[in-house]
Amino acid sequence: MNQGRIWCVVNPTIGLPLFLGSVAIISMLVHHAVLNNTSYMAAFFAGS
Repeated sequence: MNQGRIWCVVNPTIGLPLFLGSVAIISMLVHHAVLNNTSYMAAFFAGS
């Protein structure tokens, strides 16, 4: 692991949940943007 020294600066018990939480939030924001800005997704979910 070539980035192993990062854990000398950030504790893994803080860094990993923070990283995974930020990935989950970004994923939700992208999904929200796709659902709100496309017309075909609403029609797809409605069964059309």
